[in-house]
Amino acid sequence: MSESSIGIVTAQKIAFDTPIILQNGDTLPRFDLMIETYGTLNDNASNAVLICHALSGNHHVAGRYHASDKYAGWWDNMVGPNKPIDTNKFFVVGLNNLGGCHGSTGPLSENPATGKPYAADFPVVTVKDWVKSQAALADYLGIKQWAAVIGGSLGGMQALQWAIDFPDRIRHAVVIASSPKLSTQNIAFNDVARQAILTDPDFHAGRYAEHGVVPRRGLRIARMMGHITYLAEKGLGLKFGRELKEDALRFDFGVDFQIESYLHHQGDKFAEVFDANTYLIITKTLDYFDPAADFSGSLKQALAKVQANFLVVSFSSDWRFAPDRSREIVRALIQNGKNVSYAEIESLFGHDAFLLEDTAYMDAMRTYLKNVKV
Repeated sequence: MSESSIGIVTAQKIAFDTPIILQNGDTLPRFDLMIETYGTLNDNASNAVLICHALSGNHHVAGRYHASDKYAGWWDNMVGPNKPIDTNKFFVVGLNNLGGCHGSTGPLSENPATGKPYAADFPVVTVKDWVKSQAALADYLGIKQWAAVIGGSLGGMQALQWAIDFPDRIRHAVVIASSPKLSTQNIAFNDVARQAILTDPDFHAGRYAEHGVVPRRGLRIARMMGHITYLAEKGLGLKFGRELKEDALRFDFGVDFQIESYLHHQGDKFAEVFDANTYLIITKTLDYFDPAADFSGSLKQALAKVQANFLVVSFSSDWRFAPDRSREIVRALIQNGKNVSYAEIESLFGHDAFLLEDTAYMDAMRTYLKNVKV
């Protein structure tokens, strides 16, 4: 392993045996959170950083599970020794959120009331619910205040909600490729993705496991469509153009172009590892996020009592979470006299740029986090 690698990591499941009341009024009598940690918590627990994941993310942020593991964590380029989120300095916590399908309590988990998996009975959770459960995790770990809460996309929404709901428990909020709420177009994309799953003949009203099937077709289509929105036309064109998969057109409805092959591969891969009920829940979590709604629609009022310093990052070609949406957050913070840094990165790679290696982006993250005192 190189000096910048986390190395071999192990996930752990944390059990919470006290109830959590959700925003919709439902109560989970108990819940588990699957987490990974990297680095060492210092004596006064002042160096802790929480990484919040996006729609398809999970607790496996960095490192590998064994020496021959082909796949590092989803943000391995960002988290590790001497990387922008430097584990020589920070104690980093990644988790799988409530409603997830990678070990935390969600549709695949046993419902204590029935002894069977929750499946379609698992409630729709919100970003506020996630932040509440993350606060319980911080208490469990002995962390009174995060040095930083960091996330991209839906993860950035969690960082923003943390600063609003627990202003004295977060010193820095890093909000990347995110938005103060979804646009109408984004809500529309999410609904089409959900309809692909809901209308799959194998969905069975969310009880597909009882029938021994998975709604793969719906998941596949949902992921294919979503993946298109995470990319930018220019970057996509440079990568694939109109390149044919074979030497000639097929003159049928199979795969002619490399972009088609790529999307089919992404859809197939996703359908093998992600739960359909979880996908439905988390897209609703995205739709419902709107912290200004509790403040008469005013984002300025919503952010009036935050105490955290902010780094807000956007990407020029991100049309799903466009730079204008990040600027809304920046303007509201400035209007409140809060400390905020803003970086708008030139990129060809659309929304997914927050996951990629980009010198300007990495430098912005590294520079900001170097100045975070622990």
